[in-house]
Amino acid sequence: MSDSATYGLTTGAVARRLGVSPTTLRSWDRRYGIGPAAREDGRHRRWAPEDVAMLEEMCRLTASGAPPAEAARIVRTARAAGAGAAPGTAGPGAVPGTEPGTRVRSAEPESYPGRPGGPRRDRPEEPGPARQPGSGNGLPLGDVRRECRGLARAAVRLDGPALDALLRDAVADHGLVTAWEEVMAPTLHAVGRKWESSGDRYVEVEHLLSWHVSTALRQVVPAGHRSVAPVPPVLLACVPGEQHTLPLEALAAGLSERGLPTRMFGAAVPAEALDAAVRRMGPAAVVLWSQARSTANHALARHVAGSSFGVKGARTRPLVLLAGPGWAGRTPEPGTLRPGGLREALDALSRHQAGVRAAPPV
Repeated sequence: MSDSATYGLTTGAVARRLGVSPTTLRSWDRRYGIGPAAREDGRHRRWAPEDVAMLEEMCRLTASGAPPAEAARIVRTARAAGAGAAPGTAGPGAVPGTEPGTRVRSAEPESYPGRPGGPRRDRPEEPGPARQPGSGNGLPLGDVRRECRGLARAAVRLDGPALDALLRDAVADHGLVTAWEEVMAPTLHAVGRKWESSGDRYVEVEHLLSWHVSTALRQVVPAGHRSVAPVPPVLLACVPGEQHTLPLEALAAGLSERGLPTRMFGAAVPAEALDAAVRRMGPAAVVLWSQARSTANHALARHVAGSSFGVKGARTRPLVLLAGPGWAGRTPEPGTLRPGGLREALDALSRHQAGVRAAPPV
């Protein structure tokens, strides 16, 4: 029989399995008493299956935004309750005062009322959204919602399933606009700042978080529930040289949520390709995203705003939204708007689309 089967897993092996550092496990043991129930020779940590399950619950709780001390209290109480219960009636995931087998909010995918899969059950009451400085495993978060800290911890642990569940929860609990502006964007900015200040460290965290945010945005409205209005689409594109697409994806998700058709062209669209697409499609509006002033192309914005299409005598022009901080500092071009945020952009496009009548491009 192997040592791992006889004594349990080493701290290093458990850390690799959970995606945390061995130092974190030792710190949880030392500070909160979240350690193995037995130790080899009374000294070396060896983690039995029930100890690993307890750590998994600790990770799920902290990923949901719970402070480590509070998560540890819940886990310790559950372990104490499980120690005196019959086998199978309680365990590291149980919550004192609940029916046997009930678990606290976890990182597993769950359902909500009005969404596919039926209502979510056994979700305990949670405190309101705290806005206070806190740690996201070393990320510079500052004064943010509690959900940001949980999202940051899951990203640093490279915990993809937890990211999916937390992002889905944020959208379901707060709506798309609040979830983007107060949960997703602040966490993305914190990871970006950490990456910039740490050389090549955290690049994998930024890439993983961006991917899961993009996935969450595209899942805001299930395809089978989408009702698209019979109006020309909104064309969304990053200006040439601009690679930041996530804000545009958030706008596309919001438009889809409102039943408005879109065409997403993504990053760094060449001016010639954008011009050709506008003339072929005859969009009701064109959104041009610029993250930095170095990419803001005002000549291109003027050109798109001046484009016309439709039958002779009834030609029309698209509304052009200059989105992103790159356009700041100059008066908007004629025929353009510069929204102050996601909600303002959605409202402007919704009002515009309400008065649009389809005009076939020539």
